[in-house]
Amino acid sequence: MVKKTVGYVELEWSCPQCGTRNPGTAKICTSCGRAQPERVEFDQAAEEELIEDQELIARAEAGADVHCAFCGARNPAGAERCTQCGADLTSAEARESGRVMGAHRVGPAAPVTCPQCGAQNPATATRCTQCNASLPRVSAAPKQLTQTPAPSTAAKVGGRKLGLLAILGIGAAALAAIAVCVIVVLALIPSREVVGQVESVQWVRSIEIQALTDVRHEDWRDEVPAGVRIQSCTQKHRSTQDSPASNATEVCGTPYTVDTGTGVGKVVQDCEYHVYDDWCTYTVQEWRRADTRTLNGNDYNPRWPDLPLGGGQREGDRDESYEILFQTENKTYTYTTSSLDQFRECQIGSRWNLKVNALGGVKSIEPAR
Repeated sequence: MVKKTVGYVELEWSCPQCGTRNPGTAKICTSCGRAQPERVEFDQAAEEELIEDQELIARAEAGADVHCAFCGARNPAGAERCTQCGADLTSAEARESGRVMGAHRVGPAAPVTCPQCGAQNPATATRCTQCNASLPRVSAAPKQLTQTPAPSTAAKVGGRKLGLLAILGIGAAALAAIAVCVIVVLALIPSREVVGQVESVQWVRSIEIQALTDVRHEDWRDEVPAGVRIQSCTQKHRSTQDSPASNATEVCGTPYTVDTGTGVGKVVQDCEYHVYDDWCTYTVQEWRRADTRTLNGNDYNPRWPDLPLGGGQREGDRDESYEILFQTENKTYTYTTSSLDQFRECQIGSRWNLKVNALGGVKSIEPAR
């Protein structure tokens, strides 16, 4: 994140002796004349108007003020002698700075009620316009620079739908977890052996026919293979960085005020830069399945299907599967293998030991002795 300066605003501090609110740049209380104590914290004003006084801005940028160890007077950063008593400020301790005070406040704030006479006063007033009494700080939150729009009716309805989907999702996840547990438990149950007799057999063989086909892909322009045909490109967010770039969009958060330790607040935004690049659609010719020829039978002489290939076609993957049906005393079991030799051993009427798992599937077979 990059901190971008929006501007500077004057803060305020409350006198611990009389309670008067004073401008942040005031070194003494405007009501009782007491010097600003070293430990008094600055507060945000009810309304923060950006300062145009370049001298104040330069002072804020120079660093936090220091308090004279002898008389307590506030002095700007870099001062060698106290402006009030002339004491050496070489070892003077700077005020704390860098504290985030809150979102930048703009626009009119709620009026302040005088605790003495009840009169309504502007939020920016420090003393009552009617009785001159000190006014308390505004407690109500003022408007911020950026407002988050209220959710629309559609968004609210969508939220309810999402909530229902979330509930259903949790239920589905729980059911899936239970199913997995059941499968694990069943897998732990030892297999049992039964004797079965081969009742029938079946084989299936298939060959894939492939053809050169235009296949659509998407990728960043600089990742697209050379020599392919690009159909279209659109700008898409590719990365985020802290520095500006010609193809980046600046994205900033809500401005907020930071205490500079000078009575002036620095209004900043945390910004980042979303870099955009060409996301392109392109086509390349690839071998893809165009058709599959299949042949099956119930004998022990499996054959491959005829494969008439046209122009731009080639033979693809071959697949073979052999199925054997066993009859036991009270149940029928099916065993599937890809081994032609094992298939041919299972002659009709031969007897085999079947290893059956808890789910009823045949894991393996071997000739019965």
